[in-house]
This record gives sequence, C-alpha cells and structure tokens, in this order.
Amino acid sequence: MSWLKYFVASSEPGAAPPPVWVRILNFTIAFLFIALIFYFSFQQVSYHWNWESIYKYRQKFIQGWLTTILISLASLALSTCIGLIFALGQRSHFLPFRYFSKLYVEVVRGTPLLVQILIFFYVVANAFRVNDRYLVGVLTLSCFSGAYISEVIRAGIESVGKSQLESAKAIGLTRTQTYRYVVFPQALRQTLPPLAGQFVSLIKDSSLLSIISINEFTLNAQEVNSYTFSTLESYIPLAVGYLILTLPISLWTRHLEKRHKYET
Repeated sequence: MSWLKYFVASSEPGAAPPPVWVRILNFTIAFLFIALIFYFSFQQVSYHWNWESIYKYRQKFIQGWLTTILISLASLALSTCIGLIFALGQRSHFLPFRYFSKLYVEVVRGTPLLVQILIFFYVVANAFRVNDRYLVGVLTLSCFSGAYISEVIRAGIESVGKSQLESAKAIGLTRTQTYRYVVFPQALRQTLPPLAGQFVSLIKDSSLLSIISINEFTLNAQEVNSYTFSTLESYIPLAVGYLILTLPISLWTRHLEKRHKYET
C-alpha cells in the first residue's frame, strides 16, 4: 500500500524529513480530529451560549491580556538572568554563595507558588515598604521561575564532557573563555526544549497573581464571569489568549534548536 508512505515517517537514521505538503496534510488531519472531539463534546452539553454579554467587556479582556504580556516579558528576562546567576552559583568555588544557591533552588522548587506570592506580598514586601503590587508580582514570578531555569542551565552545563574542559584548559583558555566558547554553545541546544517549557509555564503561572489583585488576564476574566454569569464564554477567550502567547515561544525555540543543531 504505497499511500502509507504519506502517513508513516521513515525510521532510517538521517532520513530526509517529509515534504511540506505531507506535513501539512498530517497536521490538518490531527487538527480536525481534535476539533471533532471538542465539537461532539460541546454538542452534548445543554448550554445556552451568551456571547453578546461577553462582547460588551471586550476592552477588559484586551487590557488584562496586555498586562499579562508585560508581566510575562519582564519576568522572562529577569528569571533568565536569575537562573543563569544561580546555575553558575551552584558551581562556584565560593562556598557561601554555592550553598546559598542550592538552598534557594530547593526552597523555591519545594514550595507552592501561591504561598510564595502571599508571603512575598504580605510579609517581605511589607517589611521593605514596597507597595507596588505589580513590581512584587514580577519579582515573585521571576524568583520562582528562576529556580527552575537555574536547574535547566546547570544540567546543560554539566552535559559538556570533562575532556572538553580539560582540552580548553590545555590550550590556555581562562575559565570565562571556556564558558564563553566551549560550554555555553553546547549547553544552549541541550537547554532549549526545557527552557521553552519553563517559559510557557511562567506565562500560565502569571494567572496566580490575581490573588493579590493584579489586573491581569485571569482576574479580568473572573470579573467578567461574575458580571455576566457566563462561565464558558468568559474562560474560553482566556484559554485562547494564553495559547496565542505560549505557541510562538514553542515555535521560536524549535527554530533555535534546529539552527544550533550540530554534532558534539
């Protein structure tokens, strides 16, 4: 059956990827299958849709979505810096900083983000007289995600073989030059897939900032639901909005992964 070749990928190592039209065809089949499942499921629900009432609050959705974008962008940049610092900190020769880095990572990863937000806002921020809830939200989200990014980067660094580090030392490279020219280029590709997953999680985790009354996407959707009593109509745009934010990150990191693909 020659038609099977359009639906079964080659198992040969180094085989060329399927043609573009074959990939589009299979993607369309998968998409239609998922759409059919949801269409059937919604058809079985006895529910009266009320999109008109939701449309009146479209500006509130847009404002919340834009706020989520700004918070996420700031948190992405800051958490990446924090993750890099503490990934290197766990390998530092200065022991107090090494153990502080390890303690930070374990404490943050071992406690719920919801509890961290409450403690940072009502205890730590209050002690330091920081009243800007948006600033506290970004810092909390960055510290939380930074601990996970730190472990991702550390694992990527440690995936580089010791023989390469010894070779770099043998040709006279300094520690900084070794990381710049030997370690980081190889660790980058190893860390891209888990980093993409962590960035996506960070964007979705920003929804928990609604607990300290930050007017982001989720809080605004909850308020619209309380105004209109239209639950599905309020939360379906929420899901679509987050998908619009997270999908480009996944596609961008896959592009970078292919771009930096090489043998080690």
